[in-house]
Amino acid sequence: MPAYDKNIYIILISIHGLIRGHDLELGCDADTGGQTKYVVELARALGENPGVGRVDLVTRRIVDRSVSDDYSRRYEKLSEKVQIVRIDCGEEAYIPKEQLWDYLENFADSTLEYIKLQPDLPSIIHSHYADAGYVGTRLSHHLGIPLVFTGHSLGRSKRRQLLAAGYRSEALETRYNITSRIEAEETTLGVAECVITSTRQEVFEQYASYDHYQPELMRVVPPGTDLDQFFKPEGNEGSSNIATEIYRFLKNPDKPIILALSRPDPRKNILQLITAYGESAELQQRANLVIVAGNRDDISDMDDDAQGVLQDILLHIDQYDLYGRVAYPKHHQPSEVATIFRLAALSKGVFINPALTEPFGLTLIEAAACGLPIIATEDGGPIDIIGNCNNGYLIDPLDRDDIVGKLLSTLSERQQWEEFASNGLIGVRKHYSWQAHTEKFLQVLQPLITSTVAAPPFKAKRRKYLHHDRALFSDLDQNLLGNPESLEPFVKALQANRKCVLFGIATGRRLDSAIQALRKHRIPMPNVLITSLGTEIHYNPNLVRDAAWELHIDYLWNPRIIRRILKELPGIKLQPRLEQSRFKVSYYIDPQIAPDIQQINKMCHQEGQAVNVVLSFGQFLDIIPVRASKGLALRWVAERHDIPLDRILAAGGSGADEDMMRGNMLAVVVANRHNEELSDLVHVDEIFFSSRPYAEGILEAIKLYDFFETCELTDT
Repeated sequence: MPAYDKNIYIILISIHGLIRGHDLELGCDADTGGQTKYVVELARALGENPGVGRVDLVTRRIVDRSVSDDYSRRYEKLSEKVQIVRIDCGEEAYIPKEQLWDYLENFADSTLEYIKLQPDLPSIIHSHYADAGYVGTRLSHHLGIPLVFTGHSLGRSKRRQLLAAGYRSEALETRYNITSRIEAEETTLGVAECVITSTRQEVFEQYASYDHYQPELMRVVPPGTDLDQFFKPEGNEGSSNIATEIYRFLKNPDKPIILALSRPDPRKNILQLITAYGESAELQQRANLVIVAGNRDDISDMDDDAQGVLQDILLHIDQYDLYGRVAYPKHHQPSEVATIFRLAALSKGVFINPALTEPFGLTLIEAAACGLPIIATEDGGPIDIIGNCNNGYLIDPLDRDDIVGKLLSTLSERQQWEEFASNGLIGVRKHYSWQAHTEKFLQVLQPLITSTVAAPPFKAKRRKYLHHDRALFSDLDQNLLGNPESLEPFVKALQANRKCVLFGIATGRRLDSAIQALRKHRIPMPNVLITSLGTEIHYNPNLVRDAAWELHIDYLWNPRIIRRILKELPGIKLQPRLEQSRFKVSYYIDPQIAPDIQQINKMCHQEGQAVNVVLSFGQFLDIIPVRASKGLALRWVAERHDIPLDRILAAGGSGADEDMMRGNMLAVVVANRHNEELSDLVHVDEIFFSSRPYAEGILEAIKLYDFFETCELTDT
């Protein structure tokens, strides 16, 4: 263990929520979640380290009959060296964090008074979340003490999520003070001498959207895991209640378990796993599949996303006739999660996380702590976890052959299984225990504490606009995938202007197919993914689904009637079920035999169905809601991101792109366009027809419009 100055005095600041040393009230509202648990456990763990002399966890004092008197105590001892210190902050009642901004100056002044009364100044200030960052910057400036910052969640990401949930920009200000939060984060990132994150993905994808982004000052310190709860099997797990609940589904419960445990969320990609299992007779013969996808009483009472996923799980199980080989229990208690992991480990099974994206992957660490090998998506946190623990395989979550191959390899090679299980137990204790967390945390702090020279102030180019100044939207296949040589300079130009320009993909592909193509061709994940011809919108990072858009386009949409109307038409044939979606009915069409688009539209209108009919590449016919299209989805995104249409460059090459390029946008049609479908645009003066194909054509338009050069940044 490294030698530290035993007089290290650390102040942790976490202002909002209900913070106390026992019986944490987690989940009672949005402010009492993982952050409150983390800071209390961090304070305790630091106090147990012999290199630390004192820890104060500074939070807000609350005097309110609706909550426990515990939160009104000014001091609460957690151990010999650790205490919670509660400082008054505005009104005494318990209020949400969004209402605290007007009181933070008072909190900072009162905290400063408290610090000045102590026999020694703190060695370091560690602020948690934007409100504490705001306070921490003031204390750091006044006292000359290094500031460390952990955002936990970030305002720019939160804004994307709330816009996706249907909030308007004005409502974000009224309810969430989102501008104040983002500005506080910007200021804190400019002042902090170190930023601590859980994964590398946070560094490169979330913090990178800030003007004061300084990756050289960021350190990855994964959170600790409770090893008193998650540990290797004891041998009696098979007699537990949850084992009985799982075994009732299985004909041969003694087989190894392939375990998937997650929320019923489309991004968790559970259906791909079931399909891979259903298509592999060898995998079915070797192991059972256990899917723990939340808790449910009645699927029809759940929200649309969860309902859709669970219904599809049942349909896939039926399609591949997997009864007796797949378990999908309805209920489990949080305390039973560790038992489920141990049950799978006892069976010599494997835990798999096939999510499309996984920011951290706490369940992977918990599985490893129970001696269970892991297989996980090659995106995000799992890269770090498997790299540290060497206890499993990374997979392409969209490649079923890869999923099956890695599962069979893990299950069939017994010596490899034992090595993975052992490596996981050792790796979690080394990298992901609370002791490991505090050791790495102190290693990060030590240079800041001993340094007598403060880091030079960081000069950021501040944007005139709070978010992106402009946007570039492009089709995928027709614009980016045909010429690898031209793609590289296009990608470099995008990356060089990432702070100024929002990058969007608008494609007819499904979400999973679009992601697979982006990864294969090494195209950076866009800020916005408009997929399935504009019927779905997702925001990165984390592929947040725009639920408000789906509610909007559901107007007058009845796919059953559409299928009935077109059922007997000559020259059209329904595409496979995989190509259909909630808001898209897809056909193959032979234009020589089938009625033309105007006739098909007329037939739908005569039956009272207002729809958009889209013909692409002369062979694909899609019927989508009247409120949906690539162009309408683009305008929806632009409005919610406050980007004027004349600051958007739209690039296309097929008929499905037409309404994306008409209107007030800047537009380019690439030279490899589908001529017949876009012939009407030739006479539109405002649309530029490039002389070059694919990404070269987009670069030609960027130069013509001075699109990057006119981006408005201001020095502040």
